Amino acid sequence: MLKIEFSRTTSPHTKGTGTMTKIDMSKLDIKDLNIGIDRLMEVTTNPRHRLMLQAFYRHRFLELAGRYEEIFTPDMMVESPLYRFSYGGPPTILAGTDAVKNQYATWARKNETIFYNENEQIAVADNFIASIAPVAFHQLHAKALIENGFDVDDENAYYLHKSYDIQMIWPYDDHCRLIGEDVCEPNPERAELIKLDPEDVLTTEQAAKLLAPLIKPLPQFDEKVHGRAKAAA
Repeated sequence: MLKIEFSRTTSPHTKGTGTMTKIDMSKLDIKDLNIGIDRLMEVTTNPRHRLMLQAFYRHRFLELAGRYEEIFTPDMMVESPLYRFSYGGPPTILAGTDAVKNQYATWARKNETIFYNENEQIAVADNFIASIAPVAFHQLHAKALIENGFDVDDENAYYLHKSYDIQMIWPYDDHCRLIGEDVCEPNPERAELIKLDPEDVLTTEQAAKLLAPLIKPLPQFDEKVHGRAKAAA
């Protein structure tokens, strides 16, 4: 189905309206979010890097499914994570487990855990994963968009926030546990909004059912296999 798209043409983080274009919503599939990880896994042989990519994959689908509590297990997350967002609104810092967990809980409660991307490129090193998504989408309710400085034409609707060249760095500790996230939107003035018809809104509950078969347990960390010394050998 084709949707009307509103381009944001004013300065970053201020209210604005813009021109209308169209997008084919049928091309967006939540199950495709991790295609870039799958492609990198096909050519990655380093056991440490593979474990980090598996954790990255699992984390993202748990987040979309609203199963955020499982992200904070001792094998996946450090005790005091730090998230820094410069994306979709004013810069935000989330410091500590409670702050990060509250953000995930809010998204899950409001059906705002839904993300899509196009042609994401991913790289992995011994202590971080980096990605660039030329095009990214985040499903948000109108109220959240208004809070972040966007004009909308329906305060009760859901929209896709479409952004460009999203850059992410996820640092990991020596035990392949996530330390935090750094997410940057370098060109916020290019952001666009796509109003969704009610039948095209994907709920967190629906996402959980779609993604459940793709969410796999992680291998247990083994210092002899996944440690940095082994990775550097």
